[in-house]
Amino acid sequence: MQAAVCREFGALLSIETVKLAKPAANEVHVKLAACAICHSDLTFMDGGWGGQLPQIFGHEAAGIIIDVGANVHDAKVGDRVIATLIRSCGHCRTCESGEPYICPAPFASDEDVSLQDVSGNKIIKGLKTGGFAEEIVVDQSQVVTIPDTIPLDVACLLSCGVITGLGAVTNTANVPFGASVVVIGCGGVGLNSIQGATLVGANPIIGVDLADAKLDAAKTFGATHSLNPTKTNLCDEILELTNGSGADYVFVAAGSPKAFEQGLELLSLSGTLVIVGMPPTGATISVDVGNLAAAGQRILGSKMGSTRLRVDIPKLVSLYEQGRLKLDELVTGRYPLHQINEAIEEVRSNKALRNIITFK
Repeated sequence: MQAAVCREFGALLSIETVKLAKPAANEVHVKLAACAICHSDLTFMDGGWGGQLPQIFGHEAAGIIIDVGANVHDAKVGDRVIATLIRSCGHCRTCESGEPYICPAPFASDEDVSLQDVSGNKIIKGLKTGGFAEEIVVDQSQVVTIPDTIPLDVACLLSCGVITGLGAVTNTANVPFGASVVVIGCGGVGLNSIQGATLVGANPIIGVDLADAKLDAAKTFGATHSLNPTKTNLCDEILELTNGSGADYVFVAAGSPKAFEQGLELLSLSGTLVIVGMPPTGATISVDVGNLAAAGQRILGSKMGSTRLRVDIPKLVSLYEQGRLKLDELVTGRYPLHQINEAIEEVRSNKALRNIITFK
């Protein structure tokens, strides 16, 4: 099969023929229809989170199961599925407490050599998925069956960007009706935080970004106001829009320490800052803990929108079927695998919300 392989951090991906072993116990083999490009992929490609090479990145995927290993009970050959990096053992402390999205359990497949180049050298399955390839083999916990009412090249967005942004609002923070919400960073993830805020009835919903085109998109996805911090005093504007109190919730969907610090300044008394975007390893912020405690404020980390795949994905599909969840509007362009570097460059230069790699 063909795949886009990262052999050097910061370099273009190379299109190569690679070999993929049959699924082992508890694994499924998926022929992909589409895989979206997420900013997390770019951070990994640039070496922002370290790791060994070569790797195949890509983790926001959808396709059809063509083979299953032993003990697979949640999927079968022919199923249309989304495939995500969320992998869970089902029996550790976090899984049993309802937090499968942070399952720390090791898997035997982490040490195998099921993915190789033509010379027989191991290639790492990046982000536990390896979706920039025509086919993947993943643990059965990473796939969820979806109906044929949703196209696969749109469904792939449910695998990361949508659940991360929207889930941060509805699951991690559990934003109540009428709360004021600020979303910093209106890319693919941030727009879904805005969608989530719209669904729960937040008001006002304020999108913040440096790019005016993304602020326009924020309004399409439900923002009542949009602000560019290079053109206005952000703190003053937020105070005015929230009747002088500051925001009840600030979601930072940009992986920037400066954005996290800015978010703290926008909070109301008892307000909550939710860290949605993933900064590079080692990034830190400065927090006046005394002020934080005195104001009764909170900082929450949100991993993959606190998503429980088999609970949340069917709900999101239903919202899409009802016309209440915007997915098609997130797609900027569709590219074949051999044009993946062009698609990545558009994402890097902020010319795309979500670019999708499609497979025949």
